[in-house]
Amino acid sequence: MGKKKSDTPLTDQRSNPSTDYHVPVLYNESLDALDIKPGGVYVDCTFGGGGHSKGILERLGSTGKLVAFDQDPDAQRNLPGDERVTFVPQNFRHLQRFLRLHNVLPVDGLLADLGVSSHQFDEGTRGFSTRFDGPLDMRMDTRQPKTARDILLTYPEQQLHKLFEQYGEVTNSKTLAKHIVQSRDNTPLHTIESLKAMLQPIVKGNPNKYLAQVFQALRIEVNDELGALKEMLQQLPEVLKPGGRAVIITFHSIEDRLVKSFFKHESFEAPVDENPFVNTVREKKLKMVTRKPIEAGQEEVKRNPRSRSAKLRVAERSGTESEK
Repeated sequence: MGKKKSDTPLTDQRSNPSTDYHVPVLYNESLDALDIKPGGVYVDCTFGGGGHSKGILERLGSTGKLVAFDQDPDAQRNLPGDERVTFVPQNFRHLQRFLRLHNVLPVDGLLADLGVSSHQFDEGTRGFSTRFDGPLDMRMDTRQPKTARDILLTYPEQQLHKLFEQYGEVTNSKTLAKHIVQSRDNTPLHTIESLKAMLQPIVKGNPNKYLAQVFQALRIEVNDELGALKEMLQQLPEVLKPGGRAVIITFHSIEDRLVKSFFKHESFEAPVDENPFVNTVREKKLKMVTRKPIEAGQEEVKRNPRSRSAKLRVAERSGTESEK
């Protein structure tokens, strides 16, 4: 039997629980934005080290519930002994399916922190960081077959060019793609160090920044991060109760544009001009709570430099309680 809320002493709700696994960003801002009801049902789409989840649980009462998603098997080690928590070892793209399976639809709020956890960056065997040698892996869900090495060895030049240009904003992405295709048949490509050695002749500008952009692009592709984000966002109008809130923290401009567009238009494209002779009004189910993204303050950036690029956006499900 897990611990009930009354069994565990509360910590300061304004503190930021930092662990070796991950330091949650915009901690107080995200919890405040959720507007947590003590008896509500909430979802942490990216459980990770459990930092944000801990804050949600502290604000929930004994009848509240938290459903935590995480596709990374390492995250399960951080689960609290709390009977209010249901853990789903899946990608959040399957949000609605598993919430229905656990009979908790609709929910009062949802949080997603789309950043890679500190643990993943610091664990060399996962292949996420340029700082350590290790396999060219980068899978968040180790059950899936495709790795970064597979992409580097099999993608055609044009696909690699598009990948590095769009997902990494690499300045010489065309040259990079051509160099990889020309070199990969004659160069062993098994480890991070072997990739860095291959790229050394064409690195432009700051080598650390350049490699970080290359790795970001590969990681996004390996894990289909943008596809998963789109699928999750499209489920929000049906998953949230009227008045329920979605709080999304992004870490690069591509993600932020997708979230902003969906919160504003409930699509990923800006609406085209309507036919002036046809009077049609599409009813939207989401409304933006924050017109501009919330960003980390100077103190947080100083304490946790990874928070510098974080942007938090909030949307609320419109409608009335009678729609439940």
